[in-house]
Amino acid sequence: MAELEYRRAGDADRAAILELLRRSLGREVDDRYQDLFAWKHVENAFGPSPAWVACDGDRLAGLRVLMRWEFLADGRVVRAVRAVDTATDPAYQGRGIFTRLTLHAIDELADEGVAFVFNTPNDQSRPGYLKMGWEVVGQLPTLVRPTRLRSIPRIAQARVPAERWSTPSAAGEDAATVLADVAGVDALLARVDGPPAPAAGIRTHMTGAYLRWRFGTPLLGYRAVVAPGGVVNGVAIFRVRARGQAKEVALGAVLVPAGDRRIAGRLVRTVARVADADYLLAIGTDRVGPGGLVRLPRVGPLLTYRAVTAPAPPAAWDLTLGDIELF
Repeated sequence: MAELEYRRAGDADRAAILELLRRSLGREVDDRYQDLFAWKHVENAFGPSPAWVACDGDRLAGLRVLMRWEFLADGRVVRAVRAVDTATDPAYQGRGIFTRLTLHAIDELADEGVAFVFNTPNDQSRPGYLKMGWEVVGQLPTLVRPTRLRSIPRIAQARVPAERWSTPSAAGEDAATVLADVAGVDALLARVDGPPAPAAGIRTHMTGAYLRWRFGTPLLGYRAVVAPGGVVNGVAIFRVRARGQAKEVALGAVLVPAGDRRIAGRLVRTVARVADADYLLAIGTDRVGPGGLVRLPRVGPLLTYRAVTAPAPPAAWDLTLGDIELF
């Protein structure tokens, strides 16, 4: 077999990349999927995603994309990447393309000052990451809140992946419209970390630009419930999606001044009331979250970490479902 060329991907590779994803993953690359790829990797508030390709002449044999992310740790911005899209042409399987692309990417990102890679790989892909030096940080605590008693059996049976695309919903308000209140959102973010907010672990660097990118895309149909008095006083952002026979509310973020659990609880209960779903799902550190959210034992995605320039994983993580939700 011919030796493959490994290089950084450029804008001119976009059509070939989408075609490779179609060939390797069986995805129908329609306009919606192309728009989602552009949203993730071009429009990202933290910057365009670096990508690498393996080429056999003019044909792409493999792809590795790492989505840029930023965290805050003790008031300091930490640059990271999230391991997301990867693909290998079925005709080139078994040649170590995934491993070589990934390790090549890490070498280049070290020169750019990226601290680490994080992701939540599934059971099938996790062993490959562990062989490349990834380590398991732990299971992210998953919280759930049934919206009605008859939903409980559906929750127990919802052990399949959630649908990528949201179920249309008119609950609350359009998140993009709410987040377009730039002054209100900025004022809320200034109050989120105000006293007496408790010290937390490393968490996503939330800015108004990040929130508008992450939750404002029409592709995923995010909705919002706003606290009395406007977004400056708090907001819960969510989307409705199917998971098997159940209808699930993915609670992406609950932002309230200084960690005020009373306001957060009111927002969560309002989402549960208006969303017309079987249950709410969230990620959080509390055993009992606001608004009746409770932790499910031994349930949740496994967070993994690969050092680039940082010597070790953070001691504590403060993540939300919006940080790790997969597309």
